[in-house]
Amino acid sequence: MPIRPATERDLPAILAITNHAILHTTASWQTKPHTMEMRAAWLAERRMAGLPVLIAEADGEVAGYGSYGSFRAYEGYALTVEHSIYVEERFQGQGLGRALLAALIDHATAAGMHVMVGVISAENTVSIALHERFGFEVTGRLPEVGRKFDRWLDLVLMQKILRPAP
Repeated sequence: MPIRPATERDLPAILAITNHAILHTTASWQTKPHTMEMRAAWLAERRMAGLPVLIAEADGEVAGYGSYGSFRAYEGYALTVEHSIYVEERFQGQGLGRALLAALIDHATAAGMHVMVGVISAENTVSIALHERFGFEVTGRLPEVGRKFDRWLDLVLMQKILRPAP
């Protein structure tokens, strides 16, 4: 399954996948669709910071993407990253999320990161199970911290230690 770095040519597909998640799922707790300018700025910022934006292809088209960035802005969190993975609806269940997560873990480990964090809607049991298969552990649950589609949402925090502390 081809996984590769994103390019500007991928932005329309990334935008469509992002906006579908925003408008139709609780995978993203944002409520307003993004613009092409927002996604282009996001990609440029990730690149300038040396952070990955990876594309999964299926049938010759962009079928999903994943990235990671800072967990929190303070210096003490410098070796902890939070990741996101989104797969276009018609390609879900084909192993793309698994391939993207494996690639992000490999990238973060090679970059010297210590911990990877996943912040997942509690109702997204498929994502939670995927993360558990990769050795992520549930480290917290925050009841009713978000609201979308006129209902309260719980948040599950998961983490994987990528390399032991020195």
